[in-house]
Formats: sequence, C-alpha cells, structure tokens
Amino acid sequence: MHDSLTLSEKVFDVIVCGSGTSGSVVARRLSDDPDIHVLLLEAGAMQYSDALRDAGRWPEALGGPEDWAFPSEPDRGLNGRSLTMSMGKTVGGSSSINAMIWARGHQRDWDYFADEAGDSAWGYQAISDVYGMVEDYKGISDMPRGKGGLVTVWQPRNPHPVAKALVESAATLGIPSFVNPNGQMMTAKNGCAISDVRANGQQRMTIFDSYLRPILTRKNLSIVTGAEVQRLIMDGSRAVGVQVVVDGEQRTFKASLQIVLSTGAINTPGILMHSGIGRAEDLKRLGIPVVQDLPGVGENLQDHICFPTIWEFDHPMPAQGNGSEATLYITSDANRVSPDILMCQAEFPVCSPEIAQKGIPEHGWSLVAGLAQPKSRGRVRLRSANPGDPVAIHLNALSDPDDLDIARTAVELSRDIGAAYPLRDLNKRECYPGRTYGADLDLFLKESAVPFWHQTCTAKMGRDAMSVVDNNLKVYGIENLTIADGSVLPRITSGNTMAPCVIIGERASHILRQQFYDAPAVQFKG
Repeated sequence: MHDSLTLSEKVFDVIVCGSGTSGSVVARRLSDDPDIHVLLLEAGAMQYSDALRDAGRWPEALGGPEDWAFPSEPDRGLNGRSLTMSMGKTVGGSSSINAMIWARGHQRDWDYFADEAGDSAWGYQAISDVYGMVEDYKGISDMPRGKGGLVTVWQPRNPHPVAKALVESAATLGIPSFVNPNGQMMTAKNGCAISDVRANGQQRMTIFDSYLRPILTRKNLSIVTGAEVQRLIMDGSRAVGVQVVVDGEQRTFKASLQIVLSTGAINTPGILMHSGIGRAEDLKRLGIPVVQDLPGVGENLQDHICFPTIWEFDHPMPAQGNGSEATLYITSDANRVSPDILMCQAEFPVCSPEIAQKGIPEHGWSLVAGLAQPKSRGRVRLRSANPGDPVAIHLNALSDPDDLDIARTAVELSRDIGAAYPLRDLNKRECYPGRTYGADLDLFLKESAVPFWHQTCTAKMGRDAMSVVDNNLKVYGIENLTIADGSVLPRITSGNTMAPCVIIGERASHILRQQFYDAPAVQFKG
C-alpha cells in the first residue's frame, strides 16, 4: 500500500474514512472519474485470512484481530450482561466478517426513510432501481433483478436440509413461502425463503472484493491501511482534513472537496464528537471545543437483538455454504403494517456465553429470532476527550416493554416452527429454551440475547432536532462533510444491513458527483 508520510504532504480531492460496506462503494464510484483523487483510509489490514475467505468459518473471525469487538456497558434489561458488538476491522469492513446474507430492506423501511428525509430518492421504488443497477443476480426471483452489476448475489443451489425443512415448517404455520426473499416478500407482512447470499459455494465475496480489488492500480486512488481516524480537522465549520494514527504514528491528511465518514455506527459518532460535533453540554463537560451543537450524534443506537433457540440434530449434518440459508420475516399481530420479527436459520448452534456454559449439543442448529423493528434505543458516549479511549456503548436492550412482548412471541414462534413436522424428522430434541428455561421464558430472553451485529442509526438522516444529516447525507452546519454508513439510517431496516449500506454508498457517491460537477441525474436501469 501507499506510504502514509508521503501522502500526508498531499491535498486530496476526497478522503474516504473506512473501506467497509459503504466506504468501498464511495471510493470506487468517485475514483471512476480520473480527475477525482481519492484517499481511502482503513484501520485494518489488506489481506484476508483463510477464516475470512471460507464462507462457513465466519464465526471464527468474531472477537479476532479483524473485529473491533466493542463491549457494551452492562445492561439492566439483560440482567447486567455486557454484549460484544462485532464490526469488521479490515478492508471490506463488516462484509468481511458477517454471515453474508443479502437483504434489500422492506418496502416500508425505505418509504419511511423517504418520509423522514423529505426526499423520494430514498423511497422503495427509487432504491429498487439502484439495486437493479448494482446487482448481478444468480438465482430464482419473482420480480426483475439486476444483471451485470458489480455485486454478485447468489441463492444456494442445493440448500441444507434444515433450511429447506424450515421453509416447509413455516408454511404449516401459515407463513407463506416465496422463491426469493428480495422480491415480492419485501412488500409482504410475512414470508419465508431461501436466502440470497454473498458467497459462491464456500467462498466469501466482500464488498471490497467487488468494488475496489479489481481497480487497486488506479493512479487516482490511494489506500492506507492500519490507519485509525481520530478526529476531523476543522477550519471554522469547514472540514478540511483528518487526524489519523497510522501504525502508531500520528498523521494528518487533507482534502479540498469532501471528507466522507464511513466508519460505522460506533466509530462515526465518536469521531464526530471528538471533532466538536455533538451535544454541546456533553462536549463542554469533557473540555472539547464545540464546533456544532448536534444533540442527535450518538443517539438512536439500534440493533436486531436476537434470541437463538437451539435443537440437537437426530444425526450429524455438517453446515454448508455460509451456514445460514433461510430467512423469515414475520408480523407479530394483524395491526402491524410490516414485519417486526426477523429470523435466520443457522446450521450450527448459536448462543450467548451464558447459554454455552450450560452445554450445547455437538451436532445441532439454531433458529435465530430477533426484533426486526426494536423500539428500545441506545446511545454511544465519549468517556473522555482522548480519542484513544474507547467509547461507552449503552444498548438499553429490552428497555421498551413492547420489545419484551415481541421477543416472547418470537421465541414461542421459533419453538413452534422447530416442532413442526418437516423439521421434526431432523431433530432429536429442543435444547433451548427446553426444560432449562421452560418455566421462565423471560430469564431465557435475558440470558440468551445476542446482537445480530447490525449496529445502526447513531447519526440519523432526517429533519427533526435529533437528525445529524440531511437527505444528501451532509452533516448539518458543517461544510464538506458527508456520512455514508449505517449510522445515517433513521431506523434499522427489517433485515440484515449489508445491502442497505451498499445503497447508502451508492447514494452518497451519486450525490457527491452531482455536487462536484452539477451533473444531470444518473438514469438507473431497472
């Protein structure tokens, strides 16, 4: 990669902080123009280990060197437990350590974003056109899907027996089956389908692989790895550069046109606050000079907190592919307009450390049921004015009573699905909740809860007093600063967040290109 000391002497057009799911997209799309000189900064490394490349070994990366592994504060709603919030610390970000599930987001999600932003370009129809441009779909669908885009998406050709049985079992309970989760199912209240994934058989494909690895030799693209962004350099209300620690040495990089923060829903608010952008009273208390009073920075933290049920297989059935090949979206009652329960099947046991200590089967599987639209809200706070100190993450999981009610429903429904006859032939027994928690389901919820690692919404897009960015992803009151990552979502999408973060990157780069050249709108193909 490039020498950071030499690059610190240059002024770039654009600096993109973070090469993750959104940042890789922004860096690629802007560098497509040879007249735009882009610097991409990544805190992690360039090369992938075998565990990252092998689709079925993604659990091995959690907690390892490629994972930020942020610990949350002890949570009263989880009996004082602290959860590890995994996020990718390598090129490709979380697309390099996740379960590779490609979920477009429900129609109700995107139309809500459009209402919040006051911009129809964020609505479901417009976003579907963007998906049509970026995808190269290799599967069966009940609606037109993109062909020839940069993002290849596969459907498993021969799903694991438990995945196929799960779709059949859901149908016995009145949950309709769809040929694909990203077609008509994304306008329905309930549905189950074989997942779309970013893995071709046993091989993971990251967003960095799709967008940037093919064009690493571009002269107008510079990449520095091992570069941890600490704060923005401000000239009044104008962002002009970034302060970065590269391999233990502090460096300064400057940009003339734009700085793009794509560092994720934990790091992005931390960088903003260390730069004097956040709730004024909190910054003053820490001795950080206030540049812009934005009380929404770090607020509104959301994740799909989930509660895995575990079964023991009747006979050993090794996992295959990415180990998660079926997806369910469920509406818990008829009065709700969109799914509030998300389920993904895992071909191995998934559990919290507390459950693991009680013993899990050597050969088993999980139905990982989570809150698709949680009402509980967490926050990210600074501990000190030192950028080297970790932030404090307050999840406030299950703090809203409605979340606890839906969690109970989700687990009971998981048990019913697992007991349905298509799965009954594969199962030896239900392990958890099972007899251990049969009389105290609330205790199971609090001891089994784990994150889906879909941290989002801490710098939300909108027009109210708690919004951080506008419809163009520009930070209110700050010039030359764009945020392009999951932190800008007004609320979490109903499904996995990788695909929506790609769309955020596409929207950000399109908006910036228009800004730089006052260019006409791009016509996306369907």
